Amino acid sequence: MLRGLLETFSRDAAHNHEVMQRFQERQLALLRAEDLIALLDCLTRDMRESFDLDCVKLVLFDPFQVIRDLLVAAAPVDKRLLRSIDLCSDIGATRTRFDDLHDPWIGPWNQQRHQPVFGRRIGGSVALLPLRQSDGLAGFLCLGSREPTRFQPEQATDCLAHLACLAAVCLENAVNRERLRLAGLTDSLTGLYNRRHLQHRIAQEVNRAQRYHQPLACLFVDADHFKQINDCHGHAAGDQVLQALAQRLRARLRASDLATRYGGEEFVVLLPQTDSDSARTLANAICSAVASEPLTLDCGAQLNVTVSVGVAALTGEETGPSQTVGATLLGAADQATYKAKQAGRNCVVCATQTSHD
Repeated sequence: MLRGLLETFSRDAAHNHEVMQRFQERQLALLRAEDLIALLDCLTRDMRESFDLDCVKLVLFDPFQVIRDLLVAAAPVDKRLLRSIDLCSDIGATRTRFDDLHDPWIGPWNQQRHQPVFGRRIGGSVALLPLRQSDGLAGFLCLGSREPTRFQPEQATDCLAHLACLAAVCLENAVNRERLRLAGLTDSLTGLYNRRHLQHRIAQEVNRAQRYHQPLACLFVDADHFKQINDCHGHAAGDQVLQALAQRLRARLRASDLATRYGGEEFVVLLPQTDSDSARTLANAICSAVASEPLTLDCGAQLNVTVSVGVAALTGEETGPSQTVGATLLGAADQATYKAKQAGRNCVVCATQTSHD
């Protein structure tokens, strides 16, 4: 009996040591994560593999879509990572899914309560870890196993609570760092990305288009007679026009599209996985939408604003350095805009065409 007890204690000690090592490895990995994407990957995929779990779901409160915007800005993001993250705008509704908002909850799978959390049936047992930050609850790290005995109510939760605490702090720091970084890449007037970010992203998008043989389109949008607006109504009115144009651009774009203020009254839009015909259709829609609705200034005056749009596109079969190909794409769209100006403004010209639409 003694020998059996000693062997049992020895096995338990070895198991506990192994578990503790895994927790320490995960904690170090969280601290070493270089950016937000790396941290999210560490909290989901790496966590699932390290602890041999069947599912890990990260539920984050995002009522103002801050994290969502940061992920869009960090594109490309692995789709498998996005499937492991649930960004919730309705905090009240999300809270009702969880049994404990303060301490880790572990126990058997409950179909009615846990299916909405994980998004699929797991069975077995689960651990739901609240992520509490300095300003309140930020979300939950949800661990699921098909083994009914993996997470049992009588088990201690000290290690899980410590892991959740560290994850919450790391997440808060990563989001704040990403927001500061992003602030240097956006235009303060329009809220669009700036030229610096465009130069970085266009090389990435060209590289992806070449790798997967996908089209990539570019729109160069220029506000017509903008100098006259500044001269007649003042620079404050000009700022309003630029802000309105930025909003109307956003309204027509997908989440994967990249809208930037290139400089002055010029805007550039990158359209991944978009061919020349589709880009021209979008450009015409933007041109019509801007011209169809007069802009009311703060002083009460109304302005009829129009834009000239140049369109250029890659087929995905182009070769050469991504920076060079990207510069050529941007230059072609710019030249097409110049032709649109010559053609009378308020129109669209494609780089592959000699006439305007």
